[in-house]
Amino acid sequence: MLEKYHIYLKLEKGFSDNTLDAYERDLDKFLGFLDSGGVHPVDVGLEHLHQFSASLIDIGIQPSSLSRILSGVRSFYHFLVVDGYLESDPTELLEFPNKSRQLPDVLTVDEVDLIESVIDLSSSEGQRNKAIIEVLFSCGLRVSELCSLHLSDLYFDEGFIRVLGKGNKQRLVPISDKAKKELDLYFSERCHIDIKPGYEDYVFVSKLRKKSLSRIMVFHLIKELVALAGIQKTVSPHTFRHSFATALLDGGANLRAIQAMLGHESIATTEIYTHITSSRLREEIISHHPRNMKKEG
Repeated sequence: MLEKYHIYLKLEKGFSDNTLDAYERDLDKFLGFLDSGGVHPVDVGLEHLHQFSASLIDIGIQPSSLSRILSGVRSFYHFLVVDGYLESDPTELLEFPNKSRQLPDVLTVDEVDLIESVIDLSSSEGQRNKAIIEVLFSCGLRVSELCSLHLSDLYFDEGFIRVLGKGNKQRLVPISDKAKKELDLYFSERCHIDIKPGYEDYVFVSKLRKKSLSRIMVFHLIKELVALAGIQKTVSPHTFRHSFATALLDGGANLRAIQAMLGHESIATTEIYTHITSSRLREEIISHHPRNMKKEG
């Protein structure tokens, strides 16, 4: 049953290895709970699901994580119905916790410029690092998309790059002249790296390891640069993606266009950026409206 579910997620849903691992880890929590009570998955009722939810709340699982875990359980039971193991889905009436959506930090253009300014361009990988920051901000890529970007995905003459996103879905994203310039400068150095066989087509490679960058390497790089820049915000590779989308919305871009650029399956995911801009607008009004400003003297 579990082997078939794994194949279903991989082939029919098109999930990446990372997403597969996450779904299966969450399902393991549920199956472990059932095993401790001697309950077989096909005998599960709504009361078992409620008990499982309560057990997670008792150990301090946050609503957002609880929703993710329950979504994985619901996916599993949807599969069991589709594959004929069950006639009805016990998760249909399962209620999910209300998630308070926390607005992510975003960077201004000046802050992105500041981060780029602290990069030591005299170092062996300085220009590569500057190109990484610029591509993240100019194209709004996920860190996994950045690390898997290939030279054959770059269409500079047309002004686009081809991105392989979640579920192995491809999309075309416009690339700015600034990002193209930083990449061209990096390529003049990259051509001197003796890259290992099988990694020649990756855009971003490590001069030391002579292979493509890992996600964790990019995380560490950004953490180091943000600290050097003295920026107090919580910044990760994903922050540049949020900043990309927010800058587009501030500039008047259509929400559907931003959805396409980010590769969001649902417009509801993209709508968080309307909340970010609304929050920033409120801050501006609070700061500058005469009724809210303190009188001097």
